[in-house]
Amino acid sequence: MRKWRGGAFCLRHSEGGQMKSTSFIRDKYIRNLPTRFCDGCGNGIILNCFARAVDNLKFDLKNLVCVSGIGCSAWIPSPHFNSDTLHVTHGRAIAYATGIKVFQPHLNVVVFTGDGDGAGIGGNHLIHAARRNIDLAVILVNNFTYGMTGGQVSPTTPYSYISETTIRGNPEHPFDLFELMKAAGSQYVARTTTFHSARLIKTIEKAMSIKGFSFVEVVSQCPTYFGRRNRLGDAVQMIHLYEQKAKSGELFLGEFEREKRPELTEELEKLRKEGGE
Repeated sequence: MRKWRGGAFCLRHSEGGQMKSTSFIRDKYIRNLPTRFCDGCGNGIILNCFARAVDNLKFDLKNLVCVSGIGCSAWIPSPHFNSDTLHVTHGRAIAYATGIKVFQPHLNVVVFTGDGDGAGIGGNHLIHAARRNIDLAVILVNNFTYGMTGGQVSPTTPYSYISETTIRGNPEHPFDLFELMKAAGSQYVARTTTFHSARLIKTIEKAMSIKGFSFVEVVSQCPTYFGRRNRLGDAVQMIHLYEQKAKSGELFLGEFEREKRPELTEELEKLRKEGGE
């Protein structure tokens, strides 16, 4: 397992060559601007990093499908990214993505979800997709709250923190999604933040390049609900708060890659051939 520490990654935008201009990325990959995200939301950073990762990988947009459920993070690809997108029911993004990948294995399928949509409502789909090792890249935006529906407590809300539904502090202990996905069998697991933008680009590239189930957790600021209720400051202050938590080790950032194991659609193809179809 590899650990990342500190803020150096946010400065290394020129690793491997100069980054392309924002206008180039916008014109080629982004549509329906401006976005509807709240002021200071990290989803715009994630959309930017995702577009740059796709550009670096030189993916054909005709063979890329983005699937998202319900929540703030679902609006990252739909309607803003210039590829085929499915905006589906709450908690079911991975189920729809599984169907796409099984019937069209040649497609690159990326799921965008949040801590509520992906780990709460859709938690069962998340762990079983990892267990099956189906070739999906899941980008889960963790802002520690159900942001779109008013800021309720989520499966990742830290213990004792305030939300719309835990006004005296959260009495529950949160999921550690990094460890959960390791235990469930994910081929690749990573955690980074919106502060570490250059690292986020590289992480998404790796997740989309690995054959098997990949999971990227992006710790992101939500100043509108989580930050305001817990007096964490504005978006800039929250970003630097997560930077400091990473430096101190309170917030673990890193990646884990499992020894290669069979991928689901390849196993299904073997069964089809054995059956003479």
